[in-house]
Amino acid sequence: MARSALLNVMVQAATKAARALSRDFGEVENLQVSMKGPGDFVSSADLRAEKILREELSRVRPGYGFLMEESGETEGTDKAHRWIVDPLDGTTNFLHALPLFAVSIALERDGDIVAGVVFNPIMNELFVAEKGAGAFLNDRRIRVAQRRDLSQSVITTGIPHQGRGNHPTYLRELAPIMAKSAGIRRTGSAALDLAWLAAGRFDGFFERGLSRWDIAAGVLLVSEAGGFATDYTGRKSPLDSNSLVAGNVDIHRALVDSLSKS
Repeated sequence: MARSALLNVMVQAATKAARALSRDFGEVENLQVSMKGPGDFVSSADLRAEKILREELSRVRPGYGFLMEESGETEGTDKAHRWIVDPLDGTTNFLHALPLFAVSIALERDGDIVAGVVFNPIMNELFVAEKGAGAFLNDRRIRVAQRRDLSQSVITTGIPHQGRGNHPTYLRELAPIMAKSAGIRRTGSAALDLAWLAAGRFDGFFERGLSRWDIAAGVLLVSEAGGFATDYTGRKSPLDSNSLVAGNVDIHRALVDSLSKS
């Protein structure tokens, strides 16, 4: 695939940060870890990767702003552009030596996501997308799965844990989907959930309480792979909401219908 100069910048930054994460993953028992809240960890690996990403992206586009998971928002001199970055999506997996985590970078232009990168270094899977140019895995074009019925579909979701989310509401929403689908999965990384949905591995996704850095790149991947990503009503962008549901046209509609009745 032909990449734009900006997408090449994003891939190079993600690759450099991922090399540091891969080294830390091999020494995970030695990492310094703190808690942002109940069940919400941040490690020295997160902070190191975020520093690398900020330095690499700023070096090439010094005027762009940032929205980053660990350091928050930094306004740039270029008001039209902003990087949205999760240096390590799946920190809990990472700290338990589970190889399901990713670097996620999205580029926002005038409020619209125009490019995205999700990279899992342990599996050496690089997902990229640019608006209007399709979605790719390791330079191979990807598309969402074409299954039309929940009974044939594997649905991925985020499960509320200690100190996060409304557990009774989630169980009420999950029950009918669990009863109708071919299987429910939970990877622990929303960025990978959406990337794998774009690649046709998962058929649908739903979760509440996600942040923009968790999903900005993944939502573009899904859209460019022929899928749909909205809030639970099916009408608003998940980037401006507290909920996300995604899939091809049929599975997306089935999930929205189910969630609206829960």
